Order: sequence, then C-alpha cells, then structure tokens
Amino acid sequence: MACSHGHGHGGCDHSSVEDGTGDKYSLYLKIDTDKVRCLNESADGAGKHVFKSWDGRLDKEKFVDSDVDEELIFYIPFTGSVKLKSLVLIGGEGESHPKTLKLFKNVQQVGFDEMSHTQPEQELNLQPDGKGELEYPLKSSKLSSVESLTLYFCHNYGGESTRVYYIGLNGEFLKAKRQEVVITSYELRANPADHKVKDFQPSSMNVL
Repeated sequence: MACSHGHGHGGCDHSSVEDGTGDKYSLYLKIDTDKVRCLNESADGAGKHVFKSWDGRLDKEKFVDSDVDEELIFYIPFTGSVKLKSLVLIGGEGESHPKTLKLFKNVQQVGFDEMSHTQPEQELNLQPDGKGELEYPLKSSKLSSVESLTLYFCHNYGGESTRVYYIGLNGEFLKAKRQEVVITSYELRANPADHKVKDFQPSSMNVL
C-alpha cells in the first residue's frame, strides 16, 4: 500500500523555526481531539496525543508508533473551518523518522488504498528533526476552507516502523461548523487476520 512519489522537486521545502514561533502553533486548540483517528497505530488512541502545545512538543513520553509497517494516516477534524499556513513535526530517532508526507483536505473516504490513489493538496519531503526546528510552509491557496485534514505518512528513513512525537499546525481559524461531524468507523480495532485497519468514512449523518 505504499504511495508513489518523486523527489525531483529541487531545493528544500522547509525553513528554520524563528523566535516566537510557539505563538503561531496554537491551532491544536481547534482540533476536535476526541474524533481524531490514526490508522495503523500500534496502541489504540496514541495518535491523538501528538497534537499538543508548542511548550509541550519536546515531551517524549507521548508518541505514536506505526504497527505492521511504516505507514501512518491521521484524520484530523477541526471544530470549524481553517486556513493552514505551515507545519512542524518531531519524528522518531534514526530510521523511524517520517520521510514523506501527503496532505489532503475534506476527504470523504480515509484509507491506505484511497490515499495512495488520490492526488494530495501538497506533498512534503521531511528531514530528520528531533526538536521541532524545521518549519514546512504549506500551500494556503490549496489548504483553505479545511474542515478536516488527512496526513498520510507513507515512507520513513528505512525503519520497520514510524514514530511521531509532535505535529504542530499553524493557520487561521475562519469559522465554526454549523453541523458536527460524526465518524463512522468500519473497523476501529484490528482484525486478528488483518492487523492493519484499512479505512473509515467521515460522515455528517447520524448513525442509528
């Protein structure tokens, strides 16, 4: 289920974090944390804990590891509409650090097969960063009116699993949602015959 991509972009797509950056990375407060989902996480519910304050970014006690392979997918619903501007990520040590990240907005079907065959709004080549010192500018023209963000980490630096300690999002909160989004999960817990949860479908309809 690995994604296909090219690296012939030229140049780097990140910059060094400047003083005062922490003031920008408060968008985690607008994440509907209870509805965050992480596919292929090794421990249930671990994925939602990587969205934390800037001051808490170096806390290494909370993290998420991938399970059966290197891939991770985060589904991140917001409490309203946002415009994203940049991202900071702290990954695991050595080969477990994420290398390739694809970003999607407002997708209706979240899964490894779907993300592998869907054109992302943006793709980032990530550099090893254990302290949150690199900032990745995002394409605000494509990542505007975002009610949910899906992050697909499809490659790391050669490790059997991928580790993420912190994901920081910088942007503008535009407006609150009129209707709450309800997550309908096809399979929240791994099937013994297939330990990798494949997909789930965000839905705005109540499930009876």
